[in-house]
Amino acid sequence: MSLLVVALIGVGGVVAGGLYLRSVESDIERVDAFTDVPEESRPQAVTKGAMNILILGSDTRDPESTSGSRTDTIILAHLPKDRSSAQFISIPRDTWVPVPRSRDGNHGGRDAKVNAAYAWGGVPLMVQTVEKFTGVRVDHVAMVDFAGFKEIIDALGGVQITSEKNFTSIHPPFRTFTQGPQRMDGEAALDYARQRKQFADGDFARIRHQQQVIRAILDKVSSGGILTSPGKLNSFLQATSDSVSVDKSLSLLDMGTELRGLRSGNLSFLTSPTKGTGRVGTESVVFADAGRVKSFYDSVRRDAVDEIISGGKR
Repeated sequence: MSLLVVALIGVGGVVAGGLYLRSVESDIERVDAFTDVPEESRPQAVTKGAMNILILGSDTRDPESTSGSRTDTIILAHLPKDRSSAQFISIPRDTWVPVPRSRDGNHGGRDAKVNAAYAWGGVPLMVQTVEKFTGVRVDHVAMVDFAGFKEIIDALGGVQITSEKNFTSIHPPFRTFTQGPQRMDGEAALDYARQRKQFADGDFARIRHQQQVIRAILDKVSSGGILTSPGKLNSFLQATSDSVSVDKSLSLLDMGTELRGLRSGNLSFLTSPTKGTGRVGTESVVFADAGRVKSFYDSVRRDAVDEIISGGKR
């Protein structure tokens, strides 16, 4: 979501973006993401200038949500050193990984679903877990409440999304989605992003739908004349600032300056390599493909964009 604001700045230029961002950046909640992450256990940055942002998403109004404080969405966003593109890498929330012991020694120290790290030790243990799993150093953290997508999309006047098949939502009011392109308001798009049980690949379908919605928002930001409509601009920025929190050192204004040329066509939505699903005890889990994971995230560390894109396609 922080990158949605950055995309908006890119459309209008750094000056216009700065004027608006200064008025909302102070309202964005800040989280202490790194103080409790032991420096000696962290990966070293390999490519100077590249940036990796851990995006943690929850859906506080999901009718099916029983996850408490666990994160529903985990995305590692890689920004190459030339800032000409961005790669959004989704890590399935049920991926079975080693969770390091937290700095205070009270949490972790065993294998679990990756999203358990947040429930046990908050953002710092989540950073530790993702860094241990990927070998990639996390530079910044952004936390998103995906329920806020409704207000964001409505502020944009709706978005265009292409459904891969005909299906009916499992949530009231049980709306029908037809195969092909269609305009969705915020409520419909959020409902679409939650659907997984009607698809053979389950949670991977939910990941795919979320990625579609994110891209649709960016497409609308890029083409919807937001900066020429003060009402739309204010509604969009307010909805975004209400739905996102970031680490203490992340400056959205600085990122806007760096990413002013970024457009939705420069974005790639990828998935961390897996080798299927199964059970560990009573838990349904996703198994990482260890060999492919190692080579894939080595590409991220080296800032090898073409290799990242080819390695992260399902």
